[in-house]
Amino acid sequence: MRLGVIANRLVLVDKDQKDHKNNKGTAVDLEQASKGRFPADPERVFDSWDALVEWAASYTWDDEQERLPLDGLQNPVPAPRQVYGIGANYRDHLEEAGRAQGHQGDIPAPGTPLIFTKFRTSLTGPYDAVPLPTRNVDWEVELVVVIGRHAERVAEKDAWSHVAGLTVGQDISERVIQLEGIAPQFSMGKSFPGFGPMGPVLVTPDEFEDPDDLEIGCSLGGQVMQTGRTGDLLFSVPQLIAYISGVTPLLPGDVIFTGTPAGVGLFREPPVFLQPGDTLVTWVTGIGELSNPVTAGPGYPAADDQDGDK
Repeated sequence: MRLGVIANRLVLVDKDQKDHKNNKGTAVDLEQASKGRFPADPERVFDSWDALVEWAASYTWDDEQERLPLDGLQNPVPAPRQVYGIGANYRDHLEEAGRAQGHQGDIPAPGTPLIFTKFRTSLTGPYDAVPLPTRNVDWEVELVVVIGRHAERVAEKDAWSHVAGLTVGQDISERVIQLEGIAPQFSMGKSFPGFGPMGPVLVTPDEFEDPDDLEIGCSLGGQVMQTGRTGDLLFSVPQLIAYISGVTPLLPGDVIFTGTPAGVGLFREPPVFLQPGDTLVTWVTGIGELSNPVTAGPGYPAADDQDGDK
């Protein structure tokens, strides 16, 4: 099943549409197509998730039913109760960070996942602008996992059964706020408005040949900045769900940004950061593509403001 949101209403996306990269295809209004069985409100979709998946599997697409274009897609999970992020979850990203900090030789992988939170007010849609608060804002392409069933102390072998679906995400990061001070402020540096683009659709795990190994990447101004495969995650999706749910229950609709591969701007030589006028394009094969214009947000420093980027 491929689920989206258009005009703040849930839509069922034609799963036979193969041009996922360019988000072409059509959708039908879920409430209308189900004759009122399922709500239009995206915040209520997980109340009857199992029934919805079963219904969608047998849904017959009617040529006479009104089809909606996909150019109006919004964030498919606009109001999760909890939003988690994972740091240093790809070996190549861990190594680029170590090199930038002067480490020589192999960098040991973390023994447990490095967890932080993003605040849900940072979440936005697949085509929405990313307003910059400073000149130190970076990109991070990520596979995003959405929980479909209450998960508490879940075993790895059972973890995928608690996943509603997968979507594409960007964990936008203000690097100075994130890293300054006696203790890093990951949550604050990653939670400005517009710092969590997601979409374009939510895709159930059964749609993938192997949901544990998907190609991800992003480009800036047409130049590819990051590419990777989720099969290279240091902590896989099942491991992350098992670990987090062993500490705190995961609730239906919760979101996990699973980490980013190498190629972020901070660790380039010289560093590269987002600028007004850029377009950040992000993809996960089999899900779709985000295309987010970058703008100057409130407080963005003028060109001659030497102190405005701190």
